[in-house]
Amino acid sequence: MSALTEAPPAADLPVRKASVRKRLVPYWLLVPGLLWLIVFFALPMVYQASTSVQTGSLEKGFQVTWHFQTYWDAFQEYYPQFVRSLLYAGTATLLCLLLGYPLAYLIAFKAGRWRNLILVLVIAPFFTSFLIRTLAWKTILADGGPVVHTLNSLHVLDVTSWLGWTEGNRVLATPMAVVCGLTYNFLPFMILPLYTSLERIDSRLHEAAGDLYATPATTFRKVTFQLSMPGVVSGTLLTFIPASGDYVNAELLGSTDQKMVGNVIQSQFLRVLDYPTAAALSFILMAIVLVMVTVYIRRAGTEDLV
Repeated sequence: MSALTEAPPAADLPVRKASVRKRLVPYWLLVPGLLWLIVFFALPMVYQASTSVQTGSLEKGFQVTWHFQTYWDAFQEYYPQFVRSLLYAGTATLLCLLLGYPLAYLIAFKAGRWRNLILVLVIAPFFTSFLIRTLAWKTILADGGPVVHTLNSLHVLDVTSWLGWTEGNRVLATPMAVVCGLTYNFLPFMILPLYTSLERIDSRLHEAAGDLYATPATTFRKVTFQLSMPGVVSGTLLTFIPASGDYVNAELLGSTDQKMVGNVIQSQFLRVLDYPTAAALSFILMAIVLVMVTVYIRRAGTEDLV
């Protein structure tokens, strides 16, 4: 009985302490990241939340009065910009998926020794600033330019004008120009997750589908596309979320009729100096996007995001 209650040998104590320290190492490694999130994400969010329920002016100062009516007033006044932002972001995301999936498929399965070169070309736009890339589209879509001339000769602009996406023979300062800018700027965010997901697919699964007499179309629909869904979900989220809050493309490629909610927030913060309304608009947009993303992920049926 005394042997059972006997204290462990002194030699085992350093070993146990070392084992405890080893188990704590991963948690200590998380500390810098947690501090970063707290200082640069959580605290600014709390500050903006308090700003959204303040009243006053820049001259007299703002005070927290828990004025939640600001949220309803902001949404009621600027709901067209919310609808426009979600419509533009959704259209750009769909275009990115339609353009990005074939390219990602080509890189993953058909590129061979050209794979690395094509990947560099995909991320090449990141070598220049977001602003310069967007300004370049003002030249590309300029009135009388080759792009507008080609679209006009193919009667594409007749269809887009009927849909309300362009105005006559003009593309700049129209919804089409804004969507083109969004699609171009966020296309790499769609291609890279798709490529990562497709590249992980075992090629033997395609061979097995062929052995079971599946057509190439059936193999793509039942095997390739289903296994690439994590990349599809990741790519659409990485495209839609920043596109819905973007304001640069609408500012440079659109007109006052194409302003998105990001333009309103930027104007309220920097020009009108109505900080509570700007903060309320930011939280409304975040709430809308969060709800849409949650529903989308559940409907997509996958939580394995790449």
